[in-house]
Amino acid sequence: MSGGVPVEMVGVPEGCVTLSDRRTQRRWSVPVAAFELAAFPVTEELYRRVTGGERPTAGHRRRPVASVSWWDAVRFCNALSAAEGRTPAYRYAEGVDEVEWDVTADGYRLPAEAEWEHACRAGTTGPRYGPLDDIAWYRGNSQQRCHDVGGRLPNAWGLYDMLGNVWDWCWDRYDPAVYGEYRVLRGGGWFDEHWSCRASVRRRSHPDLAIDDVGFRVARSFR
Repeated sequence: MSGGVPVEMVGVPEGCVTLSDRRTQRRWSVPVAAFELAAFPVTEELYRRVTGGERPTAGHRRRPVASVSWWDAVRFCNALSAAEGRTPAYRYAEGVDEVEWDVTADGYRLPAEAEWEHACRAGTTGPRYGPLDDIAWYRGNSQQRCHDVGGRLPNAWGLYDMLGNVWDWCWDRYDPAVYGEYRVLRGGGWFDEHWSCRASVRRRSHPDLAIDDVGFRVARSFR
């Protein structure tokens, strides 16, 4: 519980996932240790309760928080950890564009990109874990707006909105040699066409930018 709002976490088993990048035509395999991932994206209500911001209107409480930067997500993770008496996963100094992930911490964090895709696929090997209209809000059915979390079917591991609704920030840099500090986004959003809402699709954004179809969900290492 965090300020009266539960954070439902789902255990994700260990495995191995093969990532791919269409821009470079590169493929690489990554082992993934067992971890926990939030069943839903962070909602506006949870975000405001933890950060102390203005409370959302009644009709928006279950919508995924959006227009949050990667740095906003990192700060939220540490604040949520502190609220639950956990060790923060991130160490950084305000005003300095460097952050260190303490892999020994039991606090909340952003999923690594390989963790995200492994969790999204939930043992499947195709582009999606189910028929798109059943599992995701995207341009074809969203009426060009985000929707309450959990409104579509989950994957086999009980994770909702892994595709569509809002993109998820991940911990990883997209391609440091070419894009510097730009971080990975995964999952597709409410404004995207069907081809962007696939388990393998990668997108990037600057960690300081806040975009209206980008949110995040929290992860936690087993300790």
